[in-house]
Amino acid sequence: MSVRLAERPSSGQRPSGRSPAAPRWRPGRHRPNILGWLGALAWLAIVGVPLYALLVATVQRAENYTAEGPLAPPSDPTLGNYVRAVENGVLGFVLNTAVVTVAVVAIVLVLAAMTGFAVVRSRTRWTSGVFRMFLLGLAIPSQAVIIPVYLIIIELGLYDTLTAIVLPTAAFALPVCVLILVGSMRDISEELYEAMALDGAGSVRTFLQLVVPLSRSGLSTIGVYAALQAWNGFLFPLILTQSPENRLITMGLFEFQGEYRVDVPGLLAAVVLATVPLFLVYLFARRSLVQGMMGVGGK
Repeated sequence: MSVRLAERPSSGQRPSGRSPAAPRWRPGRHRPNILGWLGALAWLAIVGVPLYALLVATVQRAENYTAEGPLAPPSDPTLGNYVRAVENGVLGFVLNTAVVTVAVVAIVLVLAAMTGFAVVRSRTRWTSGVFRMFLLGLAIPSQAVIIPVYLIIIELGLYDTLTAIVLPTAAFALPVCVLILVGSMRDISEELYEAMALDGAGSVRTFLQLVVPLSRSGLSTIGVYAALQAWNGFLFPLILTQSPENRLITMGLFEFQGEYRVDVPGLLAAVVLATVPLFLVYLFARRSLVQGMMGVGGK
């Protein structure tokens, strides 16, 4: 029995007949997500109402704020609260806080990066013991050791200086930062280290040209974490400083509290001025921060 095979068209010829038309995609009718809309509106109210109350209070007069309430629109808006905040030295407090924050971030980035690289690449007992010591630091709150820290600062002659705030703040931020960077550096492929070794690179070159660029997300994350710890710190500025010229913003807000009353509009205006630098930093570093929080790692 002979089987007759259909002749195939050559590569230069097109098969006769029409090609079947691709089916058209017809969007279906989506039902409105009422629960999603209600949840989004509820979350918007939770976030928006306090923000609205904060901004409205900064342009209200003190007597109107107590009489009309925090959510009432300002009947006689004024910028005098911001002027009074500047006159009370808020800009100086913000400058001191910025200096402390930059110093803390610089110390944490350098020490955490080198410690994380040593823990990941070294297999000695010494590095394992150092890493366990850093992990132990996660369980020690700063409030439990504030008296020994105070005595050490006194013995070093650093009391009532910005350095007295920088050193313990960086020390208590290091455990979390080292833990984050170790996880980020472990995502770097072993083949990349081998390629650097075949290229004749030493430990310093490998650290600077391979580990640091591939750990940018982790470095951004710990940088933001250390900056928040330094900017919002209250215990160390309270215990380790005394003079007005060395006050940070968390202590400078007490300037708006009197013996019998509190200047709430002036206090909130100072809070707004204090949050402007953090908001600007977030605008420039939000992409790296989100990537670091999502655990992008070094790949």
